[in-house]
Amino acid sequence: MANPLQFIQQTRSEVSKVVWPTRREVGLSTVMVLIMATLTAIFFFFVDWMIRSGLQLILGFFG
Repeated sequence: MANPLQFIQQTRSEVSKVVWPTRREVGLSTVMVLIMATLTAIFFFFVDWMIRSGLQLILGFFG
């Protein structure tokens, strides 16, 4: 087990190596995630609608 002071020093050293994203990169990533989430929601809405319609057709045929 390492010395707690040494652990803190090593942690600070590693954190200083992190390359943080710019404000523009964060904004673009956020917009991309929102667009992809919207497209995914639309896709699954239509898949659900098609499955529901198919099941209603099948159940209506046999019911």
